[in-house]
Amino acid sequence: MRRWTRTLAATALTLLATASAQAFEARSVLLTADRVWTGDGQARTGWAVLVSDGRIGAVGPADKIGVPVDAERIALPGKTLIPGLIDLHSHVLLHPYNETTWDDQVIKEQVEYRTLLAGKHAKDTLQAGFTTLRDLGTEGANYADVGVKRAIEGGVIDGPRLLIATKAIVASFSYGPAERSYRPDMEIPYGAQEATGVDEVTRAVREQAAHGADWIKFYADYRTGVDGSSRPTFTIEEMKAMVAAAHVTGRKVAAHASTDDAIRMAVLAGVDTIEHGYGASEATFRLMKERGTAYIPTLTAPEAIGEYFQKHVRGGEPTLSMKDAARAFALARKVGVTIGNGSDVGVFTHGTNARELEWMVRLGMTPTEALRAATAVAGEILGKGKELGRLVPGALADVVAVDGDPTVDIGAVRKVGFVMKGGKVYRRP
Repeated sequence: MRRWTRTLAATALTLLATASAQAFEARSVLLTADRVWTGDGQARTGWAVLVSDGRIGAVGPADKIGVPVDAERIALPGKTLIPGLIDLHSHVLLHPYNETTWDDQVIKEQVEYRTLLAGKHAKDTLQAGFTTLRDLGTEGANYADVGVKRAIEGGVIDGPRLLIATKAIVASFSYGPAERSYRPDMEIPYGAQEATGVDEVTRAVREQAAHGADWIKFYADYRTGVDGSSRPTFTIEEMKAMVAAAHVTGRKVAAHASTDDAIRMAVLAGVDTIEHGYGASEATFRLMKERGTAYIPTLTAPEAIGEYFQKHVRGGEPTLSMKDAARAFALARKVGVTIGNGSDVGVFTHGTNARELEWMVRLGMTPTEALRAATAVAGEILGKGKELGRLVPGALADVVAVDGDPTVDIGAVRKVGFVMKGGKVYRRP
């Protein structure tokens, strides 16, 4: 009887605590800091952010905001409040290639292991102030990103808001692990879904959409040349078919493309973003500007690859790939192409996504321009400009506090002291 009574009491206390926690999270929260940067303009002093029911209720001078009497007040002295950061090119199911090569991750690591590891990657990313990721391919882990996204949304694990591309699509026999590297009689897992011809690529888009893809990604080129150089892999007809099949469902399309020919073909086919784009000519960037195609430069990836495989020392003489990336970035800025923040994290360590913003500033952007690429501009690229990337009334309450002023020193984005996603606090000082 006593044991039953104790159990009943414990259950009641648990239910009461849960209800209290839910009520606590539903309360309004007033955030104050030294500065507030809303995603546009300059950082403002004396401002505050009021959060109600998971969204931004008000932003402005602290003494002008009507604060509910039961609101929680969180003061963050010495910090700047900014919108939650967005990385438009990530791979939560990969980890750095100096730990395990890409081939070995795809061939040797169980999908279950990679999925559990992705949970850690997601938590590290959120703790670093990145509240939204566009994840562009599971790289041989099937539809594991669907499960990771569901686990985050269901509160099973902590992580950023995910927009996923599931398997990604490649032209048959044009991706990795490369057949030429292994015995021809071996059946090896592939890093993406293979397709050939208009019918097959259309089917692949529909299949991935049905499994939960928010975006469609395809590889417009890869290392298929006789000498191992990158060449276009799909025909323009195949690219147009994938874009049409995706757009009719309301999904946008990202194209991996590094050669000028493939980039131009993908843009003419109607893709929404070009990933990498290191070999684009000025004429092709002008076409992107004309067509409204956004550019995701992934500047950190060639630096990381240089460190792993080309003896590059960070801060030293750049590799040829790094120089190509810098050249393309400068051309895109010159032409006025929309540039969004996307790092290719997974190639390098999760939670260090801010390296991409530092590269953008190093190559010519102001700190504010780089911040916008990771907030307001990224939100627009995702088609969610009213909900993500800005601290404005009605937007989702994704709020991050960093030490110092990132509009002056972009290095401040590495010094995260507070993280809120959708009105829920995941990190406090």
